[in-house]
Amino acid sequence: MSMDRLQEKIRKTKNVAVLDFDIKPDQIPPHILQQEVHYTKAYARFCVELLEGLKGLVPAVRFSFSAFALLGSDGLSALSFVSEQARKMGFYILMDVPEALSAQRAQCNADLLFSDDVTWEFDGLIISSFIGSDAIKPYTIPLETAEKSLFVAVRTGNRTAPELQDLLSGGRHVYEAQADIVNRFKNQKATRSGYDRVALIGPASSAAILRKLREKYKNLFILIDGYDYPNGNAKNCAEAADQLGHGIAVCVGTSVTAAWKIAEKDGIDFVEDAKEAVLRMKNNLKRYFTIL
Repeated sequence: MSMDRLQEKIRKTKNVAVLDFDIKPDQIPPHILQQEVHYTKAYARFCVELLEGLKGLVPAVRFSFSAFALLGSDGLSALSFVSEQARKMGFYILMDVPEALSAQRAQCNADLLFSDDVTWEFDGLIISSFIGSDAIKPYTIPLETAEKSLFVAVRTGNRTAPELQDLLSGGRHVYEAQADIVNRFKNQKATRSGYDRVALIGPASSAAILRKLREKYKNLFILIDGYDYPNGNAKNCAEAADQLGHGIAVCVGTSVTAAWKIAEKDGIDFVEDAKEAVLRMKNNLKRYFTIL
């Protein structure tokens, strides 16, 4: 199963990092922007060079469909190329799906992404469940035969998330109600890793929320978002891991992809700066849990 592959890659690298390539233009080193005629080519080159440098260090990567699609047809071609390179290099690939605000759009998205004509490589899809189970169901039907996984955002890590997601609804927080909906779609089949094909997305900003999710949903993998936010930290993330240090992955973006910029360098050695940032993150997480 797809989730077994992710857990095995994490165990092999002893690293739970998922590198997020949703970046801002000013995070691409100046020399790449100058050497490439078009921004889209610079974006793709930046992604591929980071992939090459981090191969074997990072188990998984995350691409945003919208980030590439908004660059036009060249952007979609770049996504096909970059995701193909990530596949060849052995990364587990997560893809953010555009949010569906109707059941019809969710079904159309799922049909297109699981069709034989799709040109973007992915092992798992990331979706929002804002409209309820109508957003989830269309994806769960083809998951098993396609050997893919589905990661559903139930509680995000941004600063204003509590304004809506922490509200009480019938004795539960909204994020708990969303997690209960996701849990209804697990298939109960035994896997090597013990984790289902559907997974939760929780916040690096709250140890209490991650602890609650892990205790209640023992067979659901938890993808943690917001590690780069000021209120996200490794100690919080450790609450989502099981006793073997499994069942958890942590998305990281700017602190790695823009490590050269954070260090106030010229970007020439951006890959080496990214490697150092990955190792710092890995060592920081190792202080709180061990991957067996």
